[in-house]
Amino acid sequence: MSVRIVEVDKVTPDLVEAFVRLTPQLSKSNPPPGEAQLRELVESPATALLMAVDEDDGDRFVGTLTLVLFRIPTALRAWIEDVIVDEAVGGRGIGKALTREALARAKAAGAKTVELTSRPSREVANGMYRSLGFEPRDTNVYRFTLES
Repeated sequence: MSVRIVEVDKVTPDLVEAFVRLTPQLSKSNPPPGEAQLRELVESPATALLMAVDEDDGDRFVGTLTLVLFRIPTALRAWIEDVIVDEAVGGRGIGKALTREALARAKAAGAKTVELTSRPSREVANGMYRSLGFEPRDTNVYRFTLES
């Protein structure tokens, strides 16, 4: 399998289909983004939508990662979100390749650290992050749910 990592610059039907296929592999409670949501993501200056492309399978999207870069008063923050590798091609280093590309982009942008969260049940993902040098932080993560 020959995979390359690309930053998406336009929304295509193949991209929408990829998220229909990939999103349920990460979250059963959140629906996949539609064309409008993906366009908003791709066009935002704060996000880079990275995709893993299988060159041996007609440039099929087999993984994704969103890198978020934003300025706060004390630093340029970098955050990795929604890392998904198609279960059909897991174990081939695609998650590492996506994460390494995100780390390189964050460093090039001037970020000093990169943050992410991962559920404890995602043992393979957590092991991958540790193998890349991520360290668990002694912090509390809070969530406030906004009623609709």
